[in-house]
Amino acid sequence: MFSFKFVLRLLCVASVASIAGAPVAFAQANSYPTKAIRMVVPYPPGGPTDLTARVVAAEMSKTLGQSIIVDNKPGASGMIGAEMVARAEPDGYTFLANASLHVINPHLYPDMRFDALKDFVPITQLAAVPLVLVVPNSLPVQSIKDLVEYGKKNPGKLNFASSGSASAQHLAGESFKVAAGIEMQHIPYKGSSPALADLVGGQVQLMFDSMPSAMPFIKAGKLRAIAVTTLKRAQALPELPTIAESGYPGFDIATWYGYWAPKGTPMAIVNQLSQAASQALKLQSVQDQYAGMGAEPVGSTSAEFAKYNETELAKWEKIVRASGAKAN
Repeated sequence: MFSFKFVLRLLCVASVASIAGAPVAFAQANSYPTKAIRMVVPYPPGGPTDLTARVVAAEMSKTLGQSIIVDNKPGASGMIGAEMVARAEPDGYTFLANASLHVINPHLYPDMRFDALKDFVPITQLAAVPLVLVVPNSLPVQSIKDLVEYGKKNPGKLNFASSGSASAQHLAGESFKVAAGIEMQHIPYKGSSPALADLVGGQVQLMFDSMPSAMPFIKAGKLRAIAVTTLKRAQALPELPTIAESGYPGFDIATWYGYWAPKGTPMAIVNQLSQAASQALKLQSVQDQYAGMGAEPVGSTSAEFAKYNETELAKWEKIVRASGAKAN
């Protein structure tokens, strides 16, 4: 039987070890970062997630004093890159840049190999972005009314592109198809860039795309913007009507972008990343770039973004159910 003195000695040793470990963890967080940081973007370069994330990351690297290396890992509707981050060492040297698809996928892929909420620590929301309905110049439509009439007169001839199955772009298309009562076939791509390339070429007939990736094509006259998907008109294209005011009241779908760290990342590091991102979002140069993309900067604390994740997870469940969308 152990003596009281022996047990007391063990407790003292355990306490000392615990106290000794705390300064080590604090020191690691306090000296962070000491090397380059990897930002995983689960889509190809040039897409809206990539664009909105890069602008802020470039400024964050100046504040943090270390390079932020962009690592594009497209595939599986963003889940390949997201899973890489979920399994990464939670030391602050790997984080995820993703879109609202992060909280949409769980409603379409019940066999996901990670949990969108439990396996990540939210860092900050970067931006909120309306979707814009764009068509190639070869399609003879100028408005929502024209598009619906064309669809009804030409059943089976409308294919709509998206950045991937279950994305906000996909769900916007499915929702519009139901609201307008027209036939449209969904064509998923591995990101917005390849989808837009085929749209310009006329291989697909329309796309509900995020403004950051669509705006250069709209400004260059390569694509025609028809309407935006939010209840309010977009600041970047104030002359463009909403779908809601074009005969479909209540139609309201948007997307957003943010940063997440792997579960277990010290909160001191998470907060440091969040503060660096928020500081970048306040810069006029970043705000000007976002305005040119049609993105509205947000910036939020980890706690605020965590709550927003939960709210959005519930909201998108309703949209997925109502649209009848299925993972292709």
